[in-house]
Amino acid sequence: MAIVHHLIFVALLVISASTVVISVVPTSPPPPAISAAAKAFMDTHNKARAMVGVPPLAWSQSLEAAASRLVRYQRNQKKCEFASLNPGKYGANQLWAKGLAVTPSLAVETWVKEKPFYNYNSDTCAANHTCGVYKQVVWRNSKELGCAQATCTKESTVLTICFYNPPGNVIGQKPY
Repeated sequence: MAIVHHLIFVALLVISASTVVISVVPTSPPPPAISAAAKAFMDTHNKARAMVGVPPLAWSQSLEAAASRLVRYQRNQKKCEFASLNPGKYGANQLWAKGLAVTPSLAVETWVKEKPFYNYNSDTCAANHTCGVYKQVVWRNSKELGCAQATCTKESTVLTICFYNPPGNVIGQKPY
């Protein structure tokens, strides 16, 4: 009888030694996939921001939807004219181009071309130049980005609009 108890004890020891405990760590769901255009808008913005030491922007589906509604309205109702972006809930940049294809990267690179005219020390822009769209691209407090484009084939124009949350270009504050 002692041999039987010994065998049972050995069998239990082998079973308990091979038990594996698996723990499941809850994770957040992955962010929704973004389009190639959204990625290009975001990557080009974040490249410019990295050059001045500003944290990257995150893509916002809700800002993208708002920009998309506005560019579609401008295309369908206003023949791709510039949109009225007077102080609103978000910061905004837009680009209107006639007769050429405008990729998301090209739109952002066009705004960033204002950088050489911007004087950080005095927070001013060179005479006969504007720097507002560049400053919005690199505004340190903006965290989210959403952009959209519309093409008016009859007018051969492309309208690009990006929204930023929170908005930038606050008078009296430097962008970075």
